[in-house]
Amino acid sequence: MAVRIPELNEVLLTGRLTRDPDTRMTQRGQTVCSFGIAVNRRYLDNASGEWKDEVAFISVTLFGPAADRAKEKLRKGVPVMVEGRLTMSEFVDKNGLNRRELRVTARRVQIFQASDDSMQSESAASEAQEAAEVAEDDVPF
Repeated sequence: MAVRIPELNEVLLTGRLTRDPDTRMTQRGQTVCSFGIAVNRRYLDNASGEWKDEVAFISVTLFGPAADRAKEKLRKGVPVMVEGRLTMSEFVDKNGLNRRELRVTARRVQIFQASDDSMQSESAASEAQEAAEVAEDDVPF
């Protein structure tokens, strides 16, 4: 009998946008926002004793109302935290070859720092509103 393992597909990444978001609409009228983030890892190389940097470039897709908000607030270089799941996308490239790409389908994107004052005030107001949305039923006492 095979052992059944729990199915878990959760991703939590922090990084900076590598480009401005690309926004489009699906045939059903849902907003789709795509962007890339660079995730850095700094480590000590045991062989040389030097600190080295490793960068992973991750493609992210965001759907619906969150995509609408992201297209207004996200810009290249903005630091973000992305929560979501890994998905495999298959497509045919411009040379006619079948390609597969592992990407993150985001459930939530949080901006760590705004790039200008107007974005900072909108972000702070948004965070305050999210904090205020805790229902009384969620309080444990």
